[in-house]
Amino acid sequence: MNKIILSLFVAIFTFTVNAQIKTPAPSPSQKIEQKVGLTEVTLEYSRPGIKGRTIFGDLVPFNEVWRTGANENTKITFSTDVTVNGKDLKKGTYALYTKPGKDSWNVYFYADTTNWGNPAKWDDAKVAAQAKATPQTMPMKIETFTMTFDNITNSSAVLGILWENTYVGLKFETPTESLVSKQITAVMNGPSANDYYASASYYLEADKDIKKAQTWIDKAIEMTADAPKFYFLRKQALIHAKAGDKKGAIKAAKESLKYSEKAGNAGYVKMNKASLIEWGAM
Repeated sequence: MNKIILSLFVAIFTFTVNAQIKTPAPSPSQKIEQKVGLTEVTLEYSRPGIKGRTIFGDLVPFNEVWRTGANENTKITFSTDVTVNGKDLKKGTYALYTKPGKDSWNVYFYADTTNWGNPAKWDDAKVAAQAKATPQTMPMKIETFTMTFDNITNSSAVLGILWENTYVGLKFETPTESLVSKQITAVMNGPSANDYYASASYYLEADKDIKKAQTWIDKAIEMTADAPKFYFLRKQALIHAKAGDKKGAIKAAKESLKYSEKAGNAGYVKMNKASLIEWGAM
């Protein structure tokens, strides 16, 4: 029995030691991060080599879905919505699959990114966007499967797929113009309600000019009159109280109490009631 136990221990120890040995991956992984305008794009994929094989039409059959790389599914992430060949694609992470053909490739942005290679069962409902691309023959051979971001402008780039003597480019566009325009409009229109609120809060906590804080918090309340925020109103009550405007503080506290009760925020309900008692309004 002791010999059996010893043999098992030796076998387990040997396996553990062997499992700790690291060797180079046959298809090493690569991660690329590229900014296109104001959009962050991240690409993660594995890079197999030709190794004397015929790739397209043989190792990678024509007209069949391919993982576009090796190992886990290739993943691409967009930080904003984009368009791919004019088709809308929501921001997020997608598995990138392709269906190579002699004259045309289909490129799929697949919502399920948890597959090792192709999905066990392809689901068309998970295809967030699909586009066609035309393969081009290159004058040189690319030994290692490669993906690139090329032709980068402020609002577009081309996702390149290169292997063997084939290049496929897929253009995508980012909403740079609309994002910049929104920022310009916001800045030119002046501070937002949140800006006024943050500034007033800082002046209150830092014991700075309370009259200026009062002006800012009142502006924040005015700008959110259509959708009152109980925490804005609470801050207004505290600032008015510190500024010596007890009447204004009580009014703001009552409003904050009303909206905090409506929101079910017990903490603010308790604080407002305590202040109203302190100020002789309850």
